[in-house]
Amino acid sequence: MWQEVVARTQTATAIGALHSIETEYHSLQQNGIEFVVRVATNLKRKAQQKQEQKRCEEAFNPFLPPEQELTVADISPTHLSVLNKFNVVDHHLLIVTRSFEHQERLLTLEDFEALWLCLREYPSLGFYNGGVAAGASQRHKHLQLVPLPLFSNQSQYPFRKVYSSNTERNGIRQLEPLPFLHSWRRLPKDVAEAPFKAAQYTLSLYRQMLKSVGIRQVNRPDGYYQSTPYNLLMTLEWMLLVPRSQECCNGISVNALGFVGSLFVKDRNGLDTVRNLGPMNLLQAVSMNPADVARHY
Repeated sequence: MWQEVVARTQTATAIGALHSIETEYHSLQQNGIEFVVRVATNLKRKAQQKQEQKRCEEAFNPFLPPEQELTVADISPTHLSVLNKFNVVDHHLLIVTRSFEHQERLLTLEDFEALWLCLREYPSLGFYNGGVAAGASQRHKHLQLVPLPLFSNQSQYPFRKVYSSNTERNGIRQLEPLPFLHSWRRLPKDVAEAPFKAAQYTLSLYRQMLKSVGIRQVNRPDGYYQSTPYNLLMTLEWMLLVPRSQECCNGISVNALGFVGSLFVKDRNGLDTVRNLGPMNLLQAVSMNPADVARHY
């Protein structure tokens, strides 16, 4: 799949179908934990404004059908892969349901199988923004995949030390360095060898993690929905689920990548805002307090 992603990226860039957002990045620390903030240097505002206008039109859905120039591969009978048209991270892949499902519907076995079929192809981080308050920009259900490392000449992701240092215990739990409500689980080393079994296993963990942070299943005519926005992140080594209280703090939007220490701002003023607020304080502000929900560990 990696060769297909690279080839499609080159073609889409050459014909102008892909609008990459160039960034410079800056390292920050809080409480001894590393963060990296990407600062946009060419937002291509006209293209983004047109996209935002389309998003406001109720009938518009960029995934039905997806642009042929951005479509990478068929993943499964239920999912296909598409390049992120306005990408900040190079080779950013969207894992999209073929038929419409709402982004706030709970993830299914098919969603996890599609994610595992991609995760095992090359070093990468999978994530899901469950709702607008969690950073989702489209209503059509889509998971996302970015290659690792996230930044050149650095470790896989800024929070690598936080997650790799917590491998001595099994079970769903919270990690002491993270001062917001979350649920974390280390995964077995051989989990990716059989994608369907991996999907069954992580679907079960996902449901337990939702319950552990107080997110309930809401039954609606078209399926099961979440009661609270959340972010889900997954690598071959671990899973993390974070319930969300809001999308932004002081004008800074946070999606799932914030919870591996990767933040994005539109300009230098945004960088100053993150620096003055403190990047971990920013994550805490858009998440929930552990005291807000009874623990079930």
